[in-house]
Amino acid sequence: MEKNTLKSFMEYSEDKFTKRVIYKKGETTAFVLNFMPGQQLPPHKHPNTEVYLLVVTGNGTIIIDNHPSEVTEGDILHVGSEEEMAFLNSGETPLSLYVVLSKIPSENYAKNI
Repeated sequence: MEKNTLKSFMEYSEDKFTKRVIYKKGETTAFVLNFMPGQQLPPHKHPNTEVYLLVVTGNGTIIIDNHPSEVTEGDILHVGSEEEMAFLNSGETPLSLYVVLSKIPSENYAKNI
């Protein structure tokens, strides 16, 4: 068993959003994306991968195939492998997403940024 504290991965930067990898086991990875107000994740896909997200804190806008949806703390989301996803912290406070990728599309998806 491994035990971590989610808050220890909630690191924010004024320059750009941050990604902190919690686990990388086999073909699965779990990480936290942290956004200051106005920061965004550009549109992208996760080929052959299911994406599960939990809004840990804050509120923002997830854009799936160019369709925006508002999300808030406690929301749980699933994004399919063929859906194009983007994210914007449209709120006024820092926001963190807990993300699990069921299969790592490439090693770039399992690195801190």
